[in-house]
Amino acid sequence: MKRYVPLVILLASMICPAAKSQKAPTLEQFLSAPFPTELTAAPAKGRVAWVFNANGARNLWIAEPAPDGSYKSRQITSYQDDDGQDLGMLSWAPDAETIVYTRGGDLEFANASYPNPQNSPQGVEQNIWAISLGGGAPKKLGEGHAPAVSPKGGSVAFLFKTQVWMAKLDGSDKAEQVIHSNGGASELRWSPDGSKLAFASRRGDHGFIGVYDVAAKSLIYLEPSVDTDLQAAWSPDSRRIAFVRIAVAKGRLPFSPDREGQPWSIHIADATTGKGQEIWHADAGSGSVFHEVVAENQLIWAGDRIVFPWERGGWIHLWSAPVSGGAAKPLTPGNFEVEFVAASPNGQTIVYSSNQDDIDRRHVWKVSPTSDHPEAVTSGGGIETAPVLASDNKTVLILRSDAHTTMRPALVLSKGEIRDLAPESLPADFPASAMVTPQQVILSGVDGLQIHAQLFLPRNAGDGSRHPALCFFHGGSRRQMLLGWHYMMYYSNAYAMNQYLASRGYIVLAVNYRSGIGYGLNFREALNYGAAGASEFNDVEGAGLYLRSRPDVDPARIGLWGGSYGGYLTALGLARSSDLFAAGVDMHGVHDWNTELPTFASGYKPTDRADFARLAWESSPLASIGTWRSPVLLIQGDDDRNVPFAETVDLAEALRKQGVEFEQLVFPDEIHDFLLHRTWLSAYHATIEFFDKHFKTPEK
Repeated sequence: MKRYVPLVILLASMICPAAKSQKAPTLEQFLSAPFPTELTAAPAKGRVAWVFNANGARNLWIAEPAPDGSYKSRQITSYQDDDGQDLGMLSWAPDAETIVYTRGGDLEFANASYPNPQNSPQGVEQNIWAISLGGGAPKKLGEGHAPAVSPKGGSVAFLFKTQVWMAKLDGSDKAEQVIHSNGGASELRWSPDGSKLAFASRRGDHGFIGVYDVAAKSLIYLEPSVDTDLQAAWSPDSRRIAFVRIAVAKGRLPFSPDREGQPWSIHIADATTGKGQEIWHADAGSGSVFHEVVAENQLIWAGDRIVFPWERGGWIHLWSAPVSGGAAKPLTPGNFEVEFVAASPNGQTIVYSSNQDDIDRRHVWKVSPTSDHPEAVTSGGGIETAPVLASDNKTVLILRSDAHTTMRPALVLSKGEIRDLAPESLPADFPASAMVTPQQVILSGVDGLQIHAQLFLPRNAGDGSRHPALCFFHGGSRRQMLLGWHYMMYYSNAYAMNQYLASRGYIVLAVNYRSGIGYGLNFREALNYGAAGASEFNDVEGAGLYLRSRPDVDPARIGLWGGSYGGYLTALGLARSSDLFAAGVDMHGVHDWNTELPTFASGYKPTDRADFARLAWESSPLASIGTWRSPVLLIQGDDDRNVPFAETVDLAEALRKQGVEFEQLVFPDEIHDFLLHRTWLSAYHATIEFFDKHFKTPEK
């Protein structure tokens, strides 16, 4: 059918030829901004450091106060390649003149073999490096990860093959193993005076807190028991240690509801004798199961009180209890979730991010360890998170984003004004103006549960035609997509992809399904979720029905995509509702819970848990393969440590037997959270091509 161009458009193109030839932003541009991680305050001089990942090249940046009261930033390392070498685990020297960091390996599974996604025949390494802010090349201190610089400044403790090692900060001596322990060490914590090193010793079904005396070269364990102890926090005088004790619960399994259990507790022990006592324990019921916030330590020793997270009442909040023992006091009451937490060096101020009064965003607040009246530090239509306090105990630095511009480090000025620390790092052609502002949508799962989502409408959504539409499901499942760019790189990339899809004419619905965070304990620990019944399928189907009901959506062109847990829900939607979902892209998804569970619960054996194993199978996409008809693109790296590659192998075999059309994209030696920037681009380009192939808008 011949199409006629309206006169006004024809005249506009004649008057301004550039408008006609202007190209739409590319996927590469949507993913071009450097992503910041590990915002870390120095112990002196007001400095702060972070890591920027710019198109796969990861580098250290710092910012420091300038005479005019502003902050000046600069890059201090010069890694240039998209080589898949992760960088992080920052630790400042006490004089704030040196930063120690880990480079290489998979920092999430740091004790595993080192991934080699760039397929280097020579292999890769994971090492500890130190760099001086005064200049010069980084110095290699040893092989390992998780460095912790001594408050005395001369030594660096770190982990290698689950054991504790020590090296000189100046790199003058060869690193040596200082502790030979039966357990796997983690959570290295120096005493404030630098005389002792505490650590968690994980031993399978139990765990201890160990204390190593550097001068005496001796080792003790604090109140060893059958339970699991972790998160050692030193008293300011270096004499005592507070720690979390989690009661033994061998029957618990991941990816199934965990609302109540034997209450967890806080203990304090003498760092020399190891003797101690319980000072507080959680009540039975809501909050009895320990749930972490994102923090350097879950316990903060603030004067004569201990600040800690507790989920009593169904929301994760900060509380404080007397060091001497007694009832806990709520610091952040309300129906919202506390997430990132940090303390001032003097312990008198706690800063944190939460979704208070803005449930699908994040803002920063501060509170005293003895008060229950938090004060807003930031507000508005943006997203602010990961706050830290500088060494002056008052300057707040954050990561921030909005609907149009990605996360970046920033300084909070007086009266809540925010100033970016490195505005020059944003590429000149970053397409912020091409972004749409996602809309908050609240829809119903098919069982009636209210679900939050973000709706991305293309610029031409109101043209009267019906558009292809996609549901996006995040991973985790302990995640929440927001009304702006995300603070985790995986989901920042996903947000960019949803924006790019919208720029190409797709309506996209990012679904915060049950078992995710942000909406309270009962939503996160949803009944029958995951391997215990797949109740999230109610939300998958509800999202699809919501899109089908919209007059701007073509009901024959509704798809879904997601990675990890989102890949699981994508596969589940295609397997159970091919009549609703016409195509999907499944990135490293779970397809059989009985294959996935041993990854996070090494003792799980389906033969020992026959009833649960049967339910787990019935909750898996493979159990519904007989009704799967829609085409799918399968994407995964074969060195995935989160989801076994066998999940994709087994699904591909089943789809072939079923005669279902599928495509595959496999990345040799790539991990779950892709290390190479070019892997992300390849995966997303393939996703676009797949959906365009099946959902291309027909000519009118």
